[in-house]
Amino acid sequence: MSDKEVAKSNQVSDMGKLRGEAGGVITRRGFMLGTAVVGAGAFTLAHLAQKEAVAQAAKEPAAPAKPSGTTLKLDDVLKVAREKLHPHCRVCPECNGVACSGEVPGFGGVGTGSSFRANYEALARRRLTMRTFHEVKKPDTSVTLWGEKLAIPILPAPMGGTMINMGGKMSEDEFRDAMMGGSIMAGTLGVATDIFEPLAVYETRIKAIASHNGKGIAIIKPRAQEEIIKRIRIVETSGAVAVGIDIDSAGMALRLPVEPKTVKQLKELASATKLPFIIKGIMTVEEAQMAVEAGAAAIVVSNHGGRVLDHTPGAAEVLPEIAQKVKGKVVIFCDGGIRYGSDVLKLAALGADAVLVGRPLIWGAFGGGREGVALMLNKMKGELANAMILTGTASMRNVSKDILA
Repeated sequence: MSDKEVAKSNQVSDMGKLRGEAGGVITRRGFMLGTAVVGAGAFTLAHLAQKEAVAQAAKEPAAPAKPSGTTLKLDDVLKVAREKLHPHCRVCPECNGVACSGEVPGFGGVGTGSSFRANYEALARRRLTMRTFHEVKKPDTSVTLWGEKLAIPILPAPMGGTMINMGGKMSEDEFRDAMMGGSIMAGTLGVATDIFEPLAVYETRIKAIASHNGKGIAIIKPRAQEEIIKRIRIVETSGAVAVGIDIDSAGMALRLPVEPKTVKQLKELASATKLPFIIKGIMTVEEAQMAVEAGAAAIVVSNHGGRVLDHTPGAAEVLPEIAQKVKGKVVIFCDGGIRYGSDVLKLAALGADAVLVGRPLIWGAFGGGREGVALMLNKMKGELANAMILTGTASMRNVSKDILA
């Protein structure tokens, strides 16, 4: 075992029982580092390794979540999630991307994991100014997006790949139902994602939005133009609130059928539908302005969770300058490293209208289904309301940058 692996093993062990045993982690990460050259062959081998890990884990089934209708407790949800997701995610007490760095496929950031950590650290460096001499007693956590009033400015990030990334102890359909149903239970919108499946399968997944009265947003991978437009047509029949592409996953182009886009191509996509069009994966002022020019109704300031390009800044680092240029012209979402309701307030002060959350909601889904997702969202809602009271913020529709220290 190399010095680097020993150091990582010790780090994982020292972080306590919540992280699980490090042995399987080193074996898996060693495999991933050994297949660092991205390509179809490497992708297939990683997938086979994941399936082998799933089969091994299946010999020791995780404890079931509490049945529907039972009040879930956070500790119970996290315990079940930890058992089901191990070793792909350790459900770390501090989810900072250190223990899972380089684990792609998996939960970590690509390469050294620095982009994942940058997202987390950029938020952690921000400080809130505490103020208690004011009249804010019942803060308003709601926002309105395209005519839909949401109880919280928090939506699930577009996530999928339960077999290759998450260990396979939930099917894609179960995961989608948990995310969609739990989000709506918490008073926000669900998000349906595209995971490189045939058109007929995508159509089945989008039916989840229709079955929830259109209370969802659909995000499509940056495929060829005609393939995106086919999927936009499917989304339109579901009654969805909005549709978009996660152009940041064009970083997967070496191994999957996705591609970067020109402004001309983005204009074509935005004009192909009457639904609000979202472009996810904006990390510069210039591209934010290009998105506005292309006719986007919303952008997501995002580096794809640090999972496609190593050594990028954190989303919270670039958000203020982007917001300064395009705030009010488009809806601004932000994702990356969000763990608490206070993080949501920080990003709002930096210029975001709403945020997308990933890992905490995966834990909720695996640990308690749709009720687990709702539990995590409501936990963040409580943290957000508390942070608003202690900074004198009356409404999430008007958050002052002055609350940041």
